[in-house]
Amino acid sequence: MTQHTVVSKDAWVAARRDLLDQEKAFMRQRDDIAAARRALPWVKVDKDYVFHGASGDVSLADLFDGRSQLIVYHFMFGPEWEQGCPSCSYLADHFDGLTTHLAQRDVTLVAAARAPLDRLTAYKERMGWHFPFVSSLDNGFNFDFHVSFTPEELAGGEVYYNYHQTQFPADEAPGISVFFKDDDGVIYHTYSSYARGLDNLIGAYHFLDLAPKGRDEDELDFPMAWVRRHDEYES
Repeated sequence: MTQHTVVSKDAWVAARRDLLDQEKAFMRQRDDIAAARRALPWVKVDKDYVFHGASGDVSLADLFDGRSQLIVYHFMFGPEWEQGCPSCSYLADHFDGLTTHLAQRDVTLVAAARAPLDRLTAYKERMGWHFPFVSSLDNGFNFDFHVSFTPEELAGGEVYYNYHQTQFPADEAPGISVFFKDDDGVIYHTYSSYARGLDNLIGAYHFLDLAPKGRDEDELDFPMAWVRRHDEYES
């Protein structure tokens, strides 16, 4: 780490107060963005998606588990993959501590991937996770929400991801989608986010942002090059 400015305590407090003003402005802007997110129009979900879950086949409506709000994390784990994406696994390590708290606010959190259920179940057991994890292998869900790509799309050089045409290095991509179910059982798609929009879900990054070295990723080949599945770190 390069040499850093060292000052008196009084000078540090003055600098910290200046930063505090910026942090408060950021928090107010974040509140405004959250309000704008909630104000987005909704789209009615007309398809009857059926997932493979631990208790058998379940519909999208079943995934709500008696609540009115559902968050689905699109986990990168393709049908032919032997194990899940390390970065998605890093992110999913945060889920188990959240689910009980989210349930108190009428929200269910589920992960979905196109890998077969038996492979998902084995990987979930290996990782020690307890959150619901379902297979979307046979229902088109991933393609409709633009986190899986056909061989034809990839052969064309660009895919539709994060709301524009772009190059992508794999046939699976990460994302998150949010749904609301009304009293009549009608389901609406309210929000989806992809790519850097998922940073908000990674609590470890927010802690690293507080540390002197930050995320310390500038010299890496890509930002998450350091990430491993939690049972693969050397120490």
